[in-house]
Amino acid sequence: MAPTPSARPLPNLLLVSLVPIAAWFVVRPLLDPPPPLPVLFASVGFSIFAFLAALYLIPALGPRFIQANLKGKDLLKVYTDPIPESQGLVCASIYILLLILFIPFPFSDTVGSLSESRKTLQSVASLHHELSIYLSSLLSLLMATILGFLDDVFDIRWRHKLPIPVIAAIPMLMVYYAEGGNTHVVVPIPLRPLLGVLVNLGPLYYLYMSLLSTFTTNSINILAGINGSEVSQAVIIAISVILNDLLYLPWPMDFKIPLHLLGSQAEVEVGGPWHAGMSYGSSELVDRHLFSLYFMLPLLGVCLGFMYHNWYPARAFPGDTLCYVTGMAFSVVGIQGHFSKTLLLFFLPQIFNFILSCPQLFGLVPCPRHRVPRFDPDTNLLHPSKAKLNDKPPSKLTNFVLRLLSTLGLTDLTVDPENGRILEATNLTILNFLLVRFGPMTEKRLVQVLMATQVAGSVVAFAVRYGLAGLVYDGDRR
Repeated sequence: MAPTPSARPLPNLLLVSLVPIAAWFVVRPLLDPPPPLPVLFASVGFSIFAFLAALYLIPALGPRFIQANLKGKDLLKVYTDPIPESQGLVCASIYILLLILFIPFPFSDTVGSLSESRKTLQSVASLHHELSIYLSSLLSLLMATILGFLDDVFDIRWRHKLPIPVIAAIPMLMVYYAEGGNTHVVVPIPLRPLLGVLVNLGPLYYLYMSLLSTFTTNSINILAGINGSEVSQAVIIAISVILNDLLYLPWPMDFKIPLHLLGSQAEVEVGGPWHAGMSYGSSELVDRHLFSLYFMLPLLGVCLGFMYHNWYPARAFPGDTLCYVTGMAFSVVGIQGHFSKTLLLFFLPQIFNFILSCPQLFGLVPCPRHRVPRFDPDTNLLHPSKAKLNDKPPSKLTNFVLRLLSTLGLTDLTVDPENGRILEATNLTILNFLLVRFGPMTEKRLVQVLMATQVAGSVVAFAVRYGLAGLVYDGDRR
């Protein structure tokens, strides 16, 4: 039987040991001459504080949410104890507050964050440009938090949810336009004889950015239903983005990456002192990925803190708020850091889940309100849940799609033995697909398999980005 959701003990020793470390990282840029990558020290410190704040505030504030009727029961458990929902609001509040407190470190010389080389390369106007981008990103995260919480309170239908991330992305897109953001894209090598090296998409680029924010948000939201599924996706994607960002930083040790793999500035040489010997173009490239790290490191911290309480058996539910905020954060760094294609590679499992879900999302196959796996209380195992087709025979298109998916092993069909008509099909989600392929398993085991799938997707993403991208893009990708 599944254990009851009693409160997990908080690791007080962890608090005592990590607080001084986090404080040292935050204070370090204020002391003496700044070390290489000084602002990154402060970001690491704030990330540790984000982890600790989420770890201790989630159980402290959970009863308040239950009193406000923001509670629910776990559909895949035998007990009916109320569990606080919408805890993504707590995570988002911690995350955004720390991002606000972090502002002086990268955008003020009072903490020694501006090196002499950076002063000569970027004017005050350029620094204000970076600050406006940072603040517009914060505005989008705030709007995502508000809209996500409204979704939790009013339980908005998924068809009405789709445009919500576009609304949250408006501040970021408006500032991108006001600051003269680049709308050119690099054309793959095979298409350059027809289109040239660069193509200006103009308004289509803004449409692309809107769709990106919609996808990153909703793709995490629809891959949910079991303990730890939403936050584990965010954790692994954030780690993947962080690892990708670290490849572009000027490390003090002698560490170089082949230029054709970086695919940006031909004169980039990763290694040596901070910005030493770099052109303005390469410095700008580093700043983009530092910007990404400033958002991803605290996000990872707050998600790890929440994951402690959302892990099986969950003591807190994220609600749609966490999905909105994490999805918008990924969209922000992908757009502002100009690596949206690389970001999408880290969403390979979500892309697969979305494509698999399309027949149900767009009404071709009946879509029940909850598509979570079916729980067997006698064995504590999860089985694929099924969608029952209407009494009338399915259309030719529905019949073709379901039989094709069945042939590919993506769904199991229940067929009338007399006339061969499809009566039921397993719900078209990656969770049900994993149960179809690997058989019934416990909820904890299923989320572990989901995490392994996410990690495998990131490994494939790095292989494609730094192994196969050279086949369609060359090194000069300004």
